Amino acid sequence: MSQKIQAVRGMNDVLPSDAPAWQRLHAVAAEVFAAYGYAEIRLPVVERSELFKRAVGEVTDVVEKEMYSFEDRGGERLSLRPELTAGVVRAGIEHGLFFNRQQRLWCSGPVFRYERPQAGRYRQFHQLDVEAFGIATPDLDVEIIALAEALFRRLGVGGFRLQLNSLGTPAVRAAYRAKLVDYLRRFESSLDEDSRRRLSTNPLRVLDSKVPATRAILEGAPQLPDHLDAPSRAHFEAVQRGLSDLGIAYALNPRLVRGLDYYTHTVFEWTSTALGAQDAVCAGGRYDGLVEQLGGPPTPGIGFAIGVERLVLLMRAQEVPLPEAGPQVYFCRFGERADPAAAQLAETLRRRLPGLRLLLNAGGGALKTQLRRADASGARYALILGDDEAAAGRVQVKSLRGEGEPRSVAVSELPAQLAELLELPLLS
Repeated sequence: MSQKIQAVRGMNDVLPSDAPAWQRLHAVAAEVFAAYGYAEIRLPVVERSELFKRAVGEVTDVVEKEMYSFEDRGGERLSLRPELTAGVVRAGIEHGLFFNRQQRLWCSGPVFRYERPQAGRYRQFHQLDVEAFGIATPDLDVEIIALAEALFRRLGVGGFRLQLNSLGTPAVRAAYRAKLVDYLRRFESSLDEDSRRRLSTNPLRVLDSKVPATRAILEGAPQLPDHLDAPSRAHFEAVQRGLSDLGIAYALNPRLVRGLDYYTHTVFEWTSTALGAQDAVCAGGRYDGLVEQLGGPPTPGIGFAIGVERLVLLMRAQEVPLPEAGPQVYFCRFGERADPAAAQLAETLRRRLPGLRLLLNAGGGALKTQLRRADASGARYALILGDDEAAAGRVQVKSLRGEGEPRSVAVSELPAQLAELLELPLLS
C-alpha cells in the first residue's frame, strides 16, 4: 500500500463544517468595506521577490527567514506573497491608480510565511487587507481604525483592545534608532540571541521582544513618542482626538513598532486576550513613502490587515451566529418516470424559491436508504417522488424533524407550500 499524502505542515484545509464562519466573515467584510467606499482589488499570489525586498525590507524577518521563494523556468526570482500591501501598491503603480487620485481599496486571500505553526498562525494563512492612498491627513487614520472596529461590531465579536503608537517621519525614526542602539549596546551581552542580531539590522524590532530579560532591559530604554518632532506629534494627537470623538477606546503603546520597514507615523494593533500569545487580530499603519519607494508618484498611504484564521477562532469562541449550512430539503426519487421528473422539478423549485437549499438524491437506492441519507444531511424536509406520485402529479412532503405527518401535495402547489414552510420568497 502506498503511503498516503497529507497536507504540507502549516497549510490547512477548511472543511465544510468550518466554511460557514469563513463565508459569514467575508460577506460581512464586503458589506462593511463597501459602506465606507472601499472597492475590491484582486491580486496574483506570486510576485517578483524584489517587490518584497524593496517594500518590506531586506533585513526584516519576513524577507530574511520566512518567504517562500524560487526561480521559475525563465530564471526569474519569484516569491509567494508574504503580505498584501506591497502587491496593492505594485498594482496601483502599474495601472496608474495613484496619479492625482485618491484610492480606497480592499483585497483578501492567502499569504505565505515559513513560521513555526501554532494556534492562529500558519504557513499559509489568509488576510483581509484594507488600503487607502492619496490622503495624508489624520482624519484618514481615524477612518481606517474605525473601519476595523465597524467590522468587528457587525460580526458580533468583542473583547478587543486597540493599541496605538506613532513612528513619526523617517528622519524622526532614524534619530530615535540611533539613541535606542546607543542604549542597548550597553546591555548587549544580556540580550536574547534574536535581539542581538536585530541590534545590527533592525533595532526597532527589539522593542517587540517577548523574552523577559530583554523586556526588563527595555524598561529603561528611550521611548519613541518622546522624540517625535512637532508635526508628527500634532498628527498623532489629532488621531487620538478623532478616535475619542467616535468613542473608540485605545491604549498608547510606545513599544509598538510593527515588523515591516515601510511604516511611518500612526501604527496600531487590535488585540484579544482570547488568543494566547498570538493576540494580534488586526494590525496596520501609515506608509507615506512606500509608493514612491516602489517607483510611483509621491503618495501617502495607510492600511491594515486582519488575520482571517484568528478572527474565525474568535467567532467560534464567542459563538457568533452563523448562517445555516447544508440542505433544507432532500429530494428522494425512484422509478424510471420519477427520476427525470424529479430533476426537472428540483430545478423549478430552485429557480422559484431564492435561497432554497435543495439536495437531489443521486446514485439511486431504495426509499429507506434515501431517507437515511436525507436524515444524515440535516435537511428539515424530504420530498418523495416515485413513479406512482409522478403519474398522479403529486409529491410527498415528509418532515424529518418531527413536525407533523407526511402530506401529499400537488406539484403545482409545491413551490408555495415550501415557501410557507421555509419562510422563503416565491417568484412567479
